[in-house]
Amino acid sequence: MSSPSAPPVHLTSTPRGDVLVIRVDERRLDARVAVGFKSQVSALVEGGALVVLDLSAVVFMDSSGLGALVGVLKQCGRRGDLALAGVGASVLELLKLTRMDRVFALHDSVDGAVAALGGEAA
Repeated sequence: MSSPSAPPVHLTSTPRGDVLVIRVDERRLDARVAVGFKSQVSALVEGGALVVLDLSAVVFMDSSGLGALVGVLKQCGRRGDLALAGVGASVLELLKLTRMDRVFALHDSVDGAVAALGGEAA
């Protein structure tokens, strides 16, 4: 018996100079989409990049989603850098509770995150 494949995650990627902005167009980053999210984002940053993840549409994240974010951070950390932008209150609460707010570079806006990574303004 084959295992079911992960559902596709709605992502939009836009290059801004040397920075790749990936907008997560999902309301929930949870166990249902975490594997697909990590796989799709990993494919986008395979060659190493400066990456901004725009989480402004995400209103809920569980430990599976957090684990996927950490996996992406590890991948980017080898050859690039990762910043999170537009983190909502409930996601920020999870990041603070797990002290991951000290690990991830958090920015209020995509523009702020892109500027921090040395990318081009919109």
